Amino acid sequence: MMNLDSKVPKGNLSEKWTNHKFNMKLVNPANKRKYDVIVVGTGLAGAGAAATLGELGYKVKAFTYHDSSRRAHSIAAQGGINAAKDYQNDGDSVYRLFYDTIKGGDFRSREANTFRLAEVSNNIIDQCVAQGVPFAREYGGTLANRSFGGAQVSRTFYARGETGQQLLLGAYSSLNRQIKLGNVEMYHRREMLDLVIVDGKAKGITVRNLITGEVESYAAQAVVLATGGYSNVFFLSTSAMMSNATAAWRAHKKGAAFANPCFTQIHPTCLPQHGEGQSKLVLMSESLRNDGRIWVPNIVGEKRPVNEIPESDRDYYLERRYPSFGNLAPRDISSRSAKYACDEGKGVNGGRSVYLDFADAIKRIGEPAVREKYGNLFEMYENITAENPYKVPMQIYPAPHYTMGGLWVDYNLMSSIPGLFVAGEANFSDHGANRLGASALMQGLADGYFVIPYTVGNYFGSEKPEKVDVKGTEFNAAKESVNESSNKLLSINGKQTVDDIHRKLGDLLIDKVGMSRDEAGLKEVITKISDLRDEFWNDVKVVGKSEDINLNLERAGRVADFLELGELMAVDALNRDESCGAHFREEHQTSEGEAIRNDDEFAYVAAWEFEKAGKWKLHKENLEFESVELATRSYK
Repeated sequence: MMNLDSKVPKGNLSEKWTNHKFNMKLVNPANKRKYDVIVVGTGLAGAGAAATLGELGYKVKAFTYHDSSRRAHSIAAQGGINAAKDYQNDGDSVYRLFYDTIKGGDFRSREANTFRLAEVSNNIIDQCVAQGVPFAREYGGTLANRSFGGAQVSRTFYARGETGQQLLLGAYSSLNRQIKLGNVEMYHRREMLDLVIVDGKAKGITVRNLITGEVESYAAQAVVLATGGYSNVFFLSTSAMMSNATAAWRAHKKGAAFANPCFTQIHPTCLPQHGEGQSKLVLMSESLRNDGRIWVPNIVGEKRPVNEIPESDRDYYLERRYPSFGNLAPRDISSRSAKYACDEGKGVNGGRSVYLDFADAIKRIGEPAVREKYGNLFEMYENITAENPYKVPMQIYPAPHYTMGGLWVDYNLMSSIPGLFVAGEANFSDHGANRLGASALMQGLADGYFVIPYTVGNYFGSEKPEKVDVKGTEFNAAKESVNESSNKLLSINGKQTVDDIHRKLGDLLIDKVGMSRDEAGLKEVITKISDLRDEFWNDVKVVGKSEDINLNLERAGRVADFLELGELMAVDALNRDESCGAHFREEHQTSEGEAIRNDDEFAYVAAWEFEKAGKWKLHKENLEFESVELATRSYK
């Protein structure tokens, strides 16, 4: 029987985390070396957790499917990281950051977790500055800030358009220090394919060595998953090609509840798809919306060159509809607005893109100032499109980017399986139904540096888990299961490639479980995904062998998991008969096209328990709000 106990401490919201840390069980320094921890994933959350646990004295085994931790997808984050430093003296505070985040998520996140995220945000900036992260600075040397969507203050710290890369280099250097000291043992080119549970507790993982094909087992007294999100379920997304949901999904199938899978974010500021053969989409930082103005022609099917369209024939639709926030409206609202404008035939040349225009910014502050703030982003755009954004507006369109859903965790970031912790985008806890910009890096580093090291230690101090033998029955069974799955995939010998079926899945999801959903479409897509899964297991062709490098086999395993996850996303979206944040049900909207929540029936976390492929059991964690009043979200 699954029990969803959030373990949120009692007391005032602002004191919960401080009191909880004091009440935690501690492990003395001499005993820490007796405990082994496995960390899967070495992005910001994983590298931060592994480095900090190693620094504390625990023995850590860190796993990545890359050849270097530096290749983790955190490196691709561009715009910045939020913190409530209030250096601009513009009215920011920890509480305002908390409220903006919980409001941005349309009141569908756990209040205590979201407040803790805001509370530790300032520590993150101090930590990163100490590591030498080259944040942008003002002329006088103080750290610079800019604005992001869903906020009316400037709280985002940044390093041009490569903030994720610089933050990851900081975490990577800390991780390397612990590797050198012998506190962290690094395993490259390993992909987790199963979670090993012994006596009801997570005690290890089974991985495939992507170079030799060998299936290996590793044991520890706790496992931390920091494996990112699942936006590649859509086939085309802004995520790296190798990003996948397999580690989290295999844990789900072993008993870890999966929460709010239908909460997926379509980012409004991406390059439009340019062809059928495209393998991924490209993110253009939300920071561009600080100075860029988004518009479409007023005339349906407008064909005039962009510089010949006068102001009177332009619709700055975000500024018109949301004057208080303008072009910095939250991502879910901005994306839907772009979709609707293009649906009306007002997209660029009548197609699926809108303009992001910097002409006014260049007039106001000059091209050199724009180049200093966004230069590398403009260069990237020109390299891809062969158009100069200093001379003509960028063309953008929404694309799958981030997933707010993930494995269910309690306040300690422990899943429904004791001993299995989940950090960063892989868990569901902080963002509700929509993530605000510059909050992903904040969550990853908050979980990795400042939450997991405390809560894993509390688990060791209170539960005192025993070590287990990697040659035990449970580990052998997991290895056999992985080998059987690989052999099954290789034996199908059908006619369709893995990408053929993945593309079909992505088309179904973006159409029916994308920026807007409705009951009929969701029921239809559930049946179609189930049929597509059968098609995969009967007609996919996976070449090569398992005892070697085999990229085709790797992708096949990931797509097999996506086919199950995609169906659950639709099931969850059908169950949640309301509109909230990025989950927009066409049946539940105002006359102006705004979301209508149903707090009486759906103010809960939907945590799904796996029973078999195509069948899940719903568990509900009711959301309780003690410090904020539920209100209709408005950015007008």
